[in-house]
Amino acid sequence: MGVALKEAPASLSPIDRLAERFEPDDMDVPGGRARIRLEVTDGDDRDAVIDGGALELEDARGRADARLSADSATWASIADDVRGGMDAFRAGRLRVREDLHLGIGFLAATAGSGDPERLRFDRVQAGDHDIALLEAGEGPPLICLHGLGGTKASFMTTVSALAPAGNRVIAIDLPGFGDSGKPHSAPFDAPWFAEVVVELLDALGLERASFAGNSMGGRIALELGMCHPERVDRLVMLSPSLAWLKDRPWKWLLQMPLPRLGYLQPTPRWAVEPVVRRLVPGGEQGWTAAGVDEFLRSYLKPAGRFAFYECARNIYMDEPYGTDGFWTRMKKLEPESLFVWGRQDTLVPIEFMRHVERALPRARHVELECGHVPQMEMPGPTHDAIRGFLL
Repeated sequence: MGVALKEAPASLSPIDRLAERFEPDDMDVPGGRARIRLEVTDGDDRDAVIDGGALELEDARGRADARLSADSATWASIADDVRGGMDAFRAGRLRVREDLHLGIGFLAATAGSGDPERLRFDRVQAGDHDIALLEAGEGPPLICLHGLGGTKASFMTTVSALAPAGNRVIAIDLPGFGDSGKPHSAPFDAPWFAEVVVELLDALGLERASFAGNSMGGRIALELGMCHPERVDRLVMLSPSLAWLKDRPWKWLLQMPLPRLGYLQPTPRWAVEPVVRRLVPGGEQGWTAAGVDEFLRSYLKPAGRFAFYECARNIYMDEPYGTDGFWTRMKKLEPESLFVWGRQDTLVPIEFMRHVERALPRARHVELECGHVPQMEMPGPTHDAIRGFLL
């Protein structure tokens, strides 16, 4: 099926042509106003100023909320091709920094297409929670849940890859992360997140959905399958966080209310950012650099730090055994499940696979030569496996 672009005069510059196609309904702008810097590495930079659903182009000045950078030839290809923006981003010809929610949202809102496979940004009120999301496609729903410190941006490749396969793919920011609301007091454990996701299903009018979760998101997906099997079709776990099987020597300390120190901890960006980028391999390059930007946007806020620390503590404190223990409960998991493991994963070593095989003998497994985030590190094989599993 062909994709119809909104017409813009051919005499306009590529950035002017993008602005002519702006569709505010395809973009979520927190607070209603944003300044997005459109950098032309071999030309003049422009600012797209969005206010109340309208977009105006201005000369670049002051501080921008998000920055998109490319050469003039790449901007021209983005203006000519409805898929050009995401293709350029994946290929590294277009850099999006500071705020992916706004940067990629701008590309989605200026694509000029009514194709259901286009990216759409939105936010939904799920119970007491304000949930930011991106989605594309039509068909059976697949909801993607990110890992600790991540955002929906970690599933950008998944949304783009699986929407054309006949799925409505929805990636969300969990409460406490990204552009979703950040409760000042919440358990931030897997059962609590699972209840929030059920409220999201209700808000979206979905009776059931399949779920894909990476790391902490995989643990939440498993909790959904254990506590709400009637709302779950299939489960895809991408290097999921699982209850520790070894002794936890710091358990006594983490029973104290340490995460509340996140509200008091001084975190100037100039001190935190260099440390984070040194700790993350490739922290200044491509997807990884953008992912670090997303992490910092939440972590530099007190409520975001609290959520991060509380989630980390809950992952560590997850009880493995006993009547309510994770491994005991997982033996009763009903939905069909696919586990994707990274042979180079140092956070959730592939040795966990044999424990899952014992608990869930009917589950499927895929091993890849990657680390902890398969959908970003090896998107092709990962999405092929998911696509085949969901058929």
